[in-house]
Amino acid sequence: MTDVTRAIAAATSVAASLDLPANDAIVLHNSNKLALRLTPCDVFARVAPVGQEVAQFEVELAQRLAEVGCPVCPLEPRADPRVYTRDGFAVTLWTYCEPVTPHTSPVDYAKALEQLHAGMRKVDVPSQRFTDRITQAEDVVTDPNRSPELADADRAFLSGRLASLRRTINDRGAVEQLLHGEPHPGNVLSTKNGPLFIDLETCCRGPVEFDLAHVPEAVCEHYPNVDQGLLEECRQLVVAMVAAWRWKLGDQFPNGRRFGEELLRVLHDGPPWPTLDTMSRRVGGL
Repeated sequence: MTDVTRAIAAATSVAASLDLPANDAIVLHNSNKLALRLTPCDVFARVAPVGQEVAQFEVELAQRLAEVGCPVCPLEPRADPRVYTRDGFAVTLWTYCEPVTPHTSPVDYAKALEQLHAGMRKVDVPSQRFTDRITQAEDVVTDPNRSPELADADRAFLSGRLASLRRTINDRGAVEQLLHGEPHPGNVLSTKNGPLFIDLETCCRGPVEFDLAHVPEAVCEHYPNVDQGLLEECRQLVVAMVAAWRWKLGDQFPNGRRFGEELLRVLHDGPPWPTLDTMSRRVGGL
């Protein structure tokens, strides 16, 4: 039985124990977490191996953000708001939101992100800082056991760039607040109630430009009071961090190695720094 099969079995078992009929499971996304649509109960389940997730933090934060009116995907109201463990997996249950078309416009995307940030300023939760995310990327790059296919010259280059960007952005002394951490289009649901953000486990403290560095250029154009210099530095940082993830041993993203090679090439070529959606279109999968 594969890990995906076992994860699906764990999610359907949890749903069944709550009298939520789950005869079928549709895989919506599979990367660091498995995202499932359970039917016919229509529940959105997120599943990860126990110990490799921050599911409890995500559940508690989602509740707090919903209370202050943030545009986040709500937890499943027919289940207790907690983490369920089954067969070595942590399972969280959310409301399934049917996607609508056309996709979220840049104006609506920017408004929703601004609303999310405003709500996050009202929520006081312990969280990592964006520099901790840089450290995690550096740990992958500097350890050949965790990135065995990364050439030594690229390892030194990427490690140096991450360290340099950490210093540059830190030295700006920009105002920091709670952020989503990865509000890219893959973490935005286009629903009848407008854009809703998912995947809150990446939340961290930092300047809003760190979040904006993950979104399309057209979205940034509609977000107020952006520090363009800081945004450019954060975009370069995001390119460098995502490059690190793509060289990580066991990375599950589609076209991950090709993506990693292209991101390294972009870093060598220099500015202007592309957005992630531009890179995704170029390579064919983020």
